[in-house]
Amino acid sequence: MSTHNKFLSKIKVETSTEGFTLYYQQRLILRHTLQAPCLWIGTGIADIEMFRGNFSIKDKINEKIALTKTKVAQLPESWQIHFSRGESINATLLITTDDAGRLLLKLQNGVNSHNRIWLRLAANPDEHIYGCGEQFSYFDLRGKPFPLWTSEQGVGRNKNTYITWQADCKENAGGDYYWTFFPQPTFVSTQKYYCHVDNSCYMNFDFSAPEYHELALWEDNATLRFECADNYISLLEKLTALLGRQPELPDWVYDGVTLGIQGGTEVCQQKLDTMRDAGVKVNGIWAQDWSGIRMTSFGKRVMWNWKWNRDNYPQLDKRIQQWKKEGVQFLSYINPYVASDKDLCAEAAKRGYLAKDASGNDYLVEFGEFYGGVVDLTNPEAYDWFKDVIKKNMIMLGCGGWMADFGEYLPTDTYLHNGISAEIMHNAWPALWAKCNYEALQETGNLGEILFFMRAGYTGSQKYSTMMWAGDQNVDWSLDDGLASVVPAALSLAMTGYGLHHSDIGGYTTLFGMKRSKELLLRWCDFSAFTPMMRTHEGNRPGDNWQFDSDEETIAHFARMTTVFTTLKPYLRQAVAQNAATGLPVMRPLFLHYEDDARTYTLKYQYLLGQDLLVAPVHEQGRRDWSLYLPEDNWINVWTGETYQGGEITVDAPIGKPPVFYRASSEWASLFASLHHI
Repeated sequence: MSTHNKFLSKIKVETSTEGFTLYYQQRLILRHTLQAPCLWIGTGIADIEMFRGNFSIKDKINEKIALTKTKVAQLPESWQIHFSRGESINATLLITTDDAGRLLLKLQNGVNSHNRIWLRLAANPDEHIYGCGEQFSYFDLRGKPFPLWTSEQGVGRNKNTYITWQADCKENAGGDYYWTFFPQPTFVSTQKYYCHVDNSCYMNFDFSAPEYHELALWEDNATLRFECADNYISLLEKLTALLGRQPELPDWVYDGVTLGIQGGTEVCQQKLDTMRDAGVKVNGIWAQDWSGIRMTSFGKRVMWNWKWNRDNYPQLDKRIQQWKKEGVQFLSYINPYVASDKDLCAEAAKRGYLAKDASGNDYLVEFGEFYGGVVDLTNPEAYDWFKDVIKKNMIMLGCGGWMADFGEYLPTDTYLHNGISAEIMHNAWPALWAKCNYEALQETGNLGEILFFMRAGYTGSQKYSTMMWAGDQNVDWSLDDGLASVVPAALSLAMTGYGLHHSDIGGYTTLFGMKRSKELLLRWCDFSAFTPMMRTHEGNRPGDNWQFDSDEETIAHFARMTTVFTTLKPYLRQAVAQNAATGLPVMRPLFLHYEDDARTYTLKYQYLLGQDLLVAPVHEQGRRDWSLYLPEDNWINVWTGETYQGGEITVDAPIGKPPVFYRASSEWASLFASLHHI
């Protein structure tokens, strides 16, 4: 039996007068009958409007047609199913395997004008679904539709909250539960298979129905891949073999907190001295205003001209080298747009490197009281030019890393060098942006030494983005957009094949009267000490927010929690190495290691850090105790040494002692026990 035929033996297609069923490794994937067809096709006209990265998306559907009749043909190395409705309406499904033996489904509409597909995958009523990129409000996706479109994550993200209503009234920026910087058409089922769709068009994955999952695509074709495994760890290994894995983090990341500081060279030095003198472990300074500032009604914004601003940061080049000798990296900021009133934009325009509008002029996007040109990353010359900007202006300066921001703003009515519709390229754009940064590191020999972190992503980000951060959370306690939302975000990405995640300590978005409190900052710091990276952010209105150096007690808190973080260095480094080697994420849902425990499948606000630490961050204001769930095992409270065997428990959780437990049988038990004395 040939290798290909061996793979095909895992596929079973049964036909009847009513239709067909498709099984893959004993999982029912498709079920089609005359009364309950699995495929619809149709025609729609997209109405997509963007304002500052917030999208209003509507579809005028002219027709949605169920293709009820099927004709199945078995070919030597595949099955072909011809769907039809009448004489002229049809589509073809090819069922085969790819080169790695994955189940491969290729759909193609038979009429050029049909640009919509609705495919229903078979489901079980008690099935759980995870993934679809970075989801902030839900971890188990069952019961809701999830439109997949990279955009701003929204302010508030819950239509029942006053903050969301205010943001919607101002500029349609409130968002909803599914708004995300990093969507992806990939999900994992508790039937122990994953489904990944190769396309990058607008999609809607609807997991609402008990008997099927409906995948809607705004395109005339679709390619789906499936793999199965006996357990979730093996399944993620297979998924990340398809999508790619993140390289290991630079060693300096584990050596303390990266302080978000703005205001110039001397301000950075003064704040660094203050923190280190108080015992804070500092691994870096992240100065997003290294290229200058622009004041707007939103707050202090970065000047989008990606070169060192010598007026704001005098002698920065020398200071970077001094800091590096002291074990402190300097991190900067960049995004894939260039401010229209600055020289980099003028240079890009002169060279023809900006995306165009319908008239052939440079497309300028309004970003909030200023405009920016879109560097056309589909133009090889523009791509290489921008990569050189990163190499010459950031790497050669000595930057140890940077925030590679944005990526989700590509307007759908722009015209690109590669000739592909911007509606199709929109979702793919952040992964292309990640690739540009990745190659700048790779080509200068700095992979593993320099770190860039991103908020936007899509398929391909697994391979090219070296770290994700959760974006712009509110400086509040809200479930959908505050501290709590970061945990399901990390876990959803973990089940989408991306295993490195962190967040702005204290959140970012400071609008509509929100102000970061001292308690929120300290709780967020507690949480971040048990993630792969610690990094602060002033927020968009720093004067309204409690900061890491606002008082001596806060500084002392950072000293203690950064000591906790650095003590965990060997354990974190091992977990990150596992992610790089096998795709096993650093922050993990509990069911990865306790899959026989039904309770673990519904937990979205606690996680495993590696295999041996269980973390349940306190995410409510004013709490001094906390309730959580421990799966059956021998657990030890890191701070008290008390032992537990599992179940629902309530523990004391004062600030500085978040609920964290370790497995008594862990090889790292003595390391974890040492945290008690910090």
